[in-house]
Amino acid sequence: MIWADGRLCGFDIETTGAARDSARIVTATLVLVGDGRPADTVRLLVDPGVEIPAAATAVHGITDEMARAQGVEPAVALREVAGRLARAWAAGTPVIGFNVVYDLTVLDRELRRHLGAGLTVAGPVVDPHVIDRALDRRKGKRTLEETCRYYKVRHDAAHDATQDALAAARLAWRLAKRYPAEIGELSLAELHRRQTDWARQWATGLNEYWRSQNQDKSIDGAWPLQPFPAQ
Repeated sequence: MIWADGRLCGFDIETTGAARDSARIVTATLVLVGDGRPADTVRLLVDPGVEIPAAATAVHGITDEMARAQGVEPAVALREVAGRLARAWAAGTPVIGFNVVYDLTVLDRELRRHLGAGLTVAGPVVDPHVIDRALDRRKGKRTLEETCRYYKVRHDAAHDATQDALAAARLAWRLAKRYPAEIGELSLAELHRRQTDWARQWATGLNEYWRSQNQDKSIDGAWPLQPFPAQ
């Protein structure tokens, strides 16, 4: 049995903004699927302790009023999320997220902010965004919604953490079947290593392009977690 036919842990968050170092988690979902067992889903609504910008609410639909009335404290949510990720990795279950470097980096910063210690990535991570970008050279958008459409994968609602986590897990399964030699038949440890290389190579190529265009910007290709900024 290949890894994609075993248990998979989809993970996604929605936040107050796009900046990884300052964004606060508003919703988080972890969903265990596959291996012939029922899905096990944990959905958390979080009161981030700061105002949710209108632009963020327009994306995920969570208002300040909803978060304050129904959300749990960040520290409570963060312990739950970090604990479940740790248990998934301890069981050898891959954590799957689309452009997961964003989600894991925000989680790391939130753990540092509220609990005093960052995230330890203690097991395999699978990112359909990194895989798709490395193996399919098509032009056009590569959002989760567009990537699901391209691979004919079910995605019920964009920017809903639960549906995004499920869609990421479905995409990982589909990619493993589409690319058996490159993805599906690898060990999870080797797949993790290759994604690290692919993410770094993509960032290097993009940085070189920006330099050739005299654009003063660059990105860090670290994956699946961006390093904590030096103080």
